[in-house]
This record gives sequence, C-alpha cells and structure tokens, in this order.
Amino acid sequence: MEEVIQIEDRYYILATSALADDRTRVLKEGETFAVFDCHGDILSVGMGEEGIYHEGTRYLSGMELRLGQVRPLLLGSTINEFNELLAVDLMNPDFLTENGDKVHRDSVHIFRSKFLWSATCFEQLRITNFSLHPVNLPLTISFRTDFVDIFEVRGIKREIRGTLLEPSVQRGTATLAYKGLDGQTRATRLVFSPEPDSLTGLRADYRILLQPGQETTLGLTITCLSPQAPPPVVSYRSALGQMQKNLEKRRGQCCEIETSNEQFNQWLTRSYADLQMMLTETPHGLYPYAGVPWFSTAFGRDGLITAFESLWVCPDIARGTLAYLAATQATEIDRDQEAEPGKILHETRKGEMAVLREIPFGRYYGSVDSTPLFVCLAGAYYDRTGDVPFIQSIWSNIRKALEWMDTYGDLDNDGFLEYSRQSEDGLLQQGWKDSCDSVFHADGAFAEAPIALCEVQGYAYEARIRGGDLAEILGEPELAAEQRHKAEKLRIRFQGDFWCEEISTYALALDGAKNPCRVRSSNAGHCLFSGIAAPEHAGRLGDLLLSESFFTGWGVRTLAAGEPRYNPMSYHNGSIWPHDNALIAAGLARYGYTEHALKIMDGLFQTSIAVDLHRLPELFCGFRARPGLGPILYPLACSPQAWATASVFMVLQSALGLVIDGKRNVLSFRYPMLPRTLEEVRIRNLQVGSGKVDMALRRYESDVAVNVLHREGPVEVLVTK
Repeated sequence: MEEVIQIEDRYYILATSALADDRTRVLKEGETFAVFDCHGDILSVGMGEEGIYHEGTRYLSGMELRLGQVRPLLLGSTINEFNELLAVDLMNPDFLTENGDKVHRDSVHIFRSKFLWSATCFEQLRITNFSLHPVNLPLTISFRTDFVDIFEVRGIKREIRGTLLEPSVQRGTATLAYKGLDGQTRATRLVFSPEPDSLTGLRADYRILLQPGQETTLGLTITCLSPQAPPPVVSYRSALGQMQKNLEKRRGQCCEIETSNEQFNQWLTRSYADLQMMLTETPHGLYPYAGVPWFSTAFGRDGLITAFESLWVCPDIARGTLAYLAATQATEIDRDQEAEPGKILHETRKGEMAVLREIPFGRYYGSVDSTPLFVCLAGAYYDRTGDVPFIQSIWSNIRKALEWMDTYGDLDNDGFLEYSRQSEDGLLQQGWKDSCDSVFHADGAFAEAPIALCEVQGYAYEARIRGGDLAEILGEPELAAEQRHKAEKLRIRFQGDFWCEEISTYALALDGAKNPCRVRSSNAGHCLFSGIAAPEHAGRLGDLLLSESFFTGWGVRTLAAGEPRYNPMSYHNGSIWPHDNALIAAGLARYGYTEHALKIMDGLFQTSIAVDLHRLPELFCGFRARPGLGPILYPLACSPQAWATASVFMVLQSALGLVIDGKRNVLSFRYPMLPRTLEEVRIRNLQVGSGKVDMALRRYESDVAVNVLHREGPVEVLVTK
C-alpha cells in the first residue's frame, strides 16, 4: 500500500516504522534542518524522512560512510546539551582491504561531529589508529540528492517534477543541482578537505595510511545553495564559534532555572536548548518554528502558544512572534488561502510546491484561533513587559484582528467564532485539533460546519478583555468599553450554550445548527486557561480531567476513554499532547486547583525521564502508565516540537503562581506550591520591568518559602498564601 496523504488530513500518513524506532538525530539552524540516523548517515529507511533540508526542500537525501564495503560499528551517538553538535563515535568491524589485508575490529576509532550554520552542514571526521600496526584504511563517503519538497517526503505524489542536472565535479568539490518547475535552480555543494583520492557526483574515496597511534582529520561541508545569495564560505572552527556565540547571546536573554532535582534539571536544560534551536531569526525578530521534520516553518497558532508558554522566561520570543504575525496579517480576501482582512497566519511554506500553488500553504490562513490568540498574546506581553512603544507599533494590527472577530469570524453575528472551510484544498478542521475526524457528536457522527469550538470562544473572550485593556492604555476608552461589553455577553451566552451538566464539562463544539457536541474532550480545559469557564464549573471540570477516563499518569488525553471515537493511538482522539497539558495546568492553577496542576506537571516530568534526550515529543499515545514501562511513542510525532518543548516553563509557572507586572516592576507568587519531587527552585536573571531579580523557592511540609537572593532596580516581590 502506498504512503498517501490528503491535504485536509495531512497528519495521517501510512507508515511502516516510526521516527522513534530509528533513533534519529535532529539538528536545526535558521531555515535549515537535518535528520540523521545514529551513525550520522542519511538513509532511505522508515518513512524516508532523513536528509538535509533548507526552506522546505531536501538538499541531500543520502549519505553513507563506509570502511571498504562495510559500515562502521556504532559506539555512541548524541546531541550535546545545547543542541549545537551531533557527536558520533564509531569503530571499525573486522574487514579485509582490497589487498587482502585483515583489519581487526576495534583497531580504528572515528569521531564524527556535525553542526549547522548559515545554510551549511559542517562535518569533521577524526580518525585514530589504536592498533600496534599500520592500517591502510579505505574510506568512502557516498551521497545523493533528490531535491524533493517536504510535502513529497510526507507522501504527496506529483505528476511532473523539475529536472536533476548533471553533477559538476572539480578539485574536491561536487555540486548537485535541480531546475524546478518554478524556474528556480537549487544546488547542493559538497566540499571535501583534504581533496579525496577519487571524487565523482556520487561518492568520495580516500585511502588513508595510519601508523600506530596516528590521527588524521577529514572535513566536509554541505551547503544548500538557494536562489538567494549563497552563504559565505567559512571554516569548521570559525562557523562553530559564530554559532556558539549566537546561541550564548540568545541564552543570555532568558532567565535561568535550576532545581534540587537533577532529572528535572535535565528536562529544563533540554527544553531550553530545544527552544533555542527552534527559534529562527526573521526580519521581525525571533520566531519559534513549529517542529522537525514536518513543520519547520512559521505556524501562527504554534508560535503564539509557544510564546505564551515561555513568556515569563523569555519575552523576546513573544515580541518577535507578534511582530512577524503583524507583518503577515491578511489584508484582502483570498479563498484559496482562506485569507480575510485582519486574519492572522496559520502557516507559511517556501518550497517549490508552495511557489507553484500545488499546495495552498505558501501563505495560508486556515485557522480560527490564531487571530484571537494574537490579541491575547499582545495583552499578555504588555502585562509582562510594560512595553508601550511596541504595542503602539502593532496597535493597528490588533484592531484589525478584533474587527475580523466581529465580521468574518462571526458571520451569523451570534457572538461566537466559527469556521467553515473556504478552499477544497484547505484544512477541514481549523482549531488546534485539525485532523478531519476531531470534531463529532456523542454518537460519533461528524459535526457539520460552520463549527464553533469551545476553546476558541475562550480565546475570543480573553482577546476582548485584553484588547479592551490595551485600548484603555492607548487612549481609546470607547473601544475599551465596547470590547469588555462583548466579552461579558460572550461569557454569559457561552455558559448557557456550551455547558453540559450531564457530562460535567463544556461541549466540544457547536455545529452549524447550534447543536452541542456533547463529547468529553481536553478542549474544555483551555476554557480554564482563558478564564471563560464559570467558577462553579471549574472544580467539576478539573476533577473530570484528572479522572481515569482522561489522566493516564503521563498526562491528560485529548479525548476521554469511552467516547465513540476514542483511540489512544490516534492523533487527536485519545493521544497526549504536552502543550495541551500545559494549558490545562495553567487553567487549573488560575482557578485555584494547583494540586491538580501539580499532577499534570509530575506526569510530564515522568515522561521526560522516560523519553530519549529528555525531549518531550509533539505527542505520544494515550495508554495508561504501566509499572516499569515508559510512554508509548506516536510514530509520526515531531521531535523537537516547539510548543511541547516550552511546556515545562508553563507548568512550572503554574505551580509557583508566578505573575509578572512589568509596567509596575512587580513580581508576584500567588499560592505557590511545589511537588514532592522538587525541594527547591532557583531562578536567576529574571527581568521584571526595568529591574532584575534572583529568587529561591523552597518547599516545606505545608508551605513554600520565597527568598530574594539578589535584586537590581526597583523590583517589588509579593507573595500571597
């Protein structure tokens, strides 16, 4: 059976093996990412996702290191703690040279290191002879490319493609090129140093003679030459220094967190590193690209939620995200791209298929929640920083977003935001659960559009509250009053139309006939996050989300066990998503149910211990935790995924009750709690308005003590218990 993907159901790809099974290694820098196997090779295995990609195109589809005709044996493989470098240790197996000489196993050690910088993969091989005899080592690096679009890798079959050009080879350099149907020529340049004994458009061959104890080094750069200006040529050492300097600068813009639990620290360290790796420099600032390999591009919803999760740790991410989305806000109606004036981007793509509009995602606006979330984040960013000039710079975009909510987002003028697909090639479902089977009634029948999701009404409610607050600050009291009035009307109507007494939760959605989908879903937990949930319902909803039908020990499922479409192996109907859990935890803490939030925090923490590199994936299966066994991984999950990576910061913030009022230089801890796994949490270099503060929080039997270790500037610390 072929691996086929439908655009509107893009997540369900038929696969014969999982990313997790192959223990792939991922690097990303800017618009470039790479997926290698543990050896550092690129093989056509599993879904065939391995390769080096740039701007949505695969520039290298195969690379294999061989000693003679055999593959080296793997000793170890890891990404370092800051995601700068892939380090692989290899040794030779027993093999015969072409002359019939036997090279005994474990005679030769190969240290292979790789990193990405400026659209280039830099690789260095350090080869050492540890035997007592000279070794004449035949080493081959084979390579190939296909220049396929990322959507082709994911399963789309194209009727015609462009033309692979004849390779160009000269003095240690091989250039592979492709002339696309879009008229652009993309090329991959491989530069070997020293020059190989033999080089073709398919392989480089070395004959390396090593005396006992002797070491030699080979270098290889693989550069993605896009139609734009080619990246500068720099050495391995120089490029590594530039990359490390850039990452160090970014890390300095974030606060530091350390705890008394080393395993929790490993989760934090990996999350910091993954978040930095997913950040991409744009002309408008930093933007967290969504996930590797399938979503290494700007997604509106993903970027906004990632920025929310990390806002207290690094507000610059929110600033860059807001600036980028303001710059790409829709200004006219385009049904193919589902664009409408004021609407915020869903996703953007740069590959050949996007340029040719073979897919609608070149700049695509098919999400109902990005627009209200944009306004929510703008208000939250202002509260966090007090940055009035920046809010003024995007105020027209905020106003247009609010206008979209009143017009195109609510065509029937009932106060709810609804969606209905405008393009046949667009997404059928346009909330965060955007697989085609995610919205249905209690009998399993699919809901007919237009659809009003419960969590989206919560985002709209908060957007109007925050939009009103910003209008007040910027001297528009009439707009402020109007938005607050609409928020209150929405809140009242939402309680009446969405609350389902018989299942103790809010309906998943209202269908086109305004009939509620009486389904127990995690979407309702987002209503706690936004504050639209009624206080009298919050406790019952919290208890439901932590009941056995939802909570597995690892986290809260997207759908309760027993619902008609429940499947713990599905993408949205029973799986566990870390970002979903983080938003639910934040909502529970908001309503005073911090102990519930701690259970979610502990579930994600236990997951981080069990998964490779302490890296939470995009999602994992919703099976119950079993003694001595880890979570069941989902085969197509991106890892790293930005909003999964940043979830640790939001769940920790929820536990601590941490709130920053940047405009007043106030740091508050409201009813702080710590789980039994954490005795102490230390926070350094936390920016609070115009000041900075270092804190230590220590857990006692029934209390958490908050101590100021260092203070710069006029920072006031308030603790409510």
